[in-house]
Amino acid sequence: MDLKVAVIGAGSWGTTVASIVAANAPTVLWARDRKTTIDINENRANSRYLPGLKLHKDLKATDDLADAVRNADLVVMGVPSKAMRQTLISIKPHIRAWVPVVSLAKGFEPETRYRMTEIIEEILPGHPPGVLTGPNLAREIVQGYAAATVIAVEDETIVARLQAVFQSNLFRVYRSTDMVGCELGGALKNVIAIASGMGDGTGAGENTRSAVITRGLSEITRLGVAMGGRPETFAGLAGLGDLMATCTSSLSRNHHVGVELGKGQTVDQIIKDMNQVAEGINSSKIVMDLAAEHGIEMPIAHEVYKACHEGSTARRAFRGLLRTQTQSEAEPG
Repeated sequence: MDLKVAVIGAGSWGTTVASIVAANAPTVLWARDRKTTIDINENRANSRYLPGLKLHKDLKATDDLADAVRNADLVVMGVPSKAMRQTLISIKPHIRAWVPVVSLAKGFEPETRYRMTEIIEEILPGHPPGVLTGPNLAREIVQGYAAATVIAVEDETIVARLQAVFQSNLFRVYRSTDMVGCELGGALKNVIAIASGMGDGTGAGENTRSAVITRGLSEITRLGVAMGGRPETFAGLAGLGDLMATCTSSLSRNHHVGVELGKGQTVDQIIKDMNQVAEGINSSKIVMDLAAEHGIEMPIAHEVYKACHEGSTARRAFRGLLRTQTQSEAEPG
């Protein structure tokens, strides 16, 4: 493939995507830390975020942001949501006109509550924005386990072209034009994953986890549709698929946060012990603001918000959910 790709951000998921794409197109991965670039270029490894795993032999890394993007035909943003705006501002003087920019982040900008593609449109007008999202646990994919994902861009011609960039034999890429729904599915499920982890951390059992996932999906879908997403998107890979993976896997950062909350740890203690961002912590406050704005009841997300920001505990959260009056299954609660 003659497209040149720049992946910005060398965390576990950015590195994983860069390694996949390197099999299809010339790819450079930008890392802030020079030690990481040396590790990738000399050892085919990112020992900080993916210890013990080998990356594609053709992947190159750099710590020079301008060098990474100046010749790129596609820019993939693998930085956390809170760093998206400033990183895009840094890229702006160096990126060529009309180059698509695809986000990997699953969160909201704290100050504006913007989705990542909204920030891309604001900072880089004229650059088609997109999102890659789905049930994608980085370590499993680098290890060679089969997985599927969705690439969403509003333009059908562009999304069909980009689909081939990310596709591999074991990484199946579906396409969508519902950029809003795909992006919201990825951001909202992080909050429900914390709730699922809280249940696991308290030893609540498989039945409880299934109930949290199912009712959590209902909350995600109600808010997502109210914000402009399509209902079918939330039943697919970007919704239910991603929710299942993050609510059940020990590799999920947001599930890990919930488990530790369930064991009695505080949010500050949990964050201090992690070397990656769990988007659901900050997203829980934004989600409650959005739910209020759109008149959507989200009792599970509300309990996660209280545990993350108001000092509530996992056990109090589940007691609060049990006190919620049950309605028809089609209704909130």
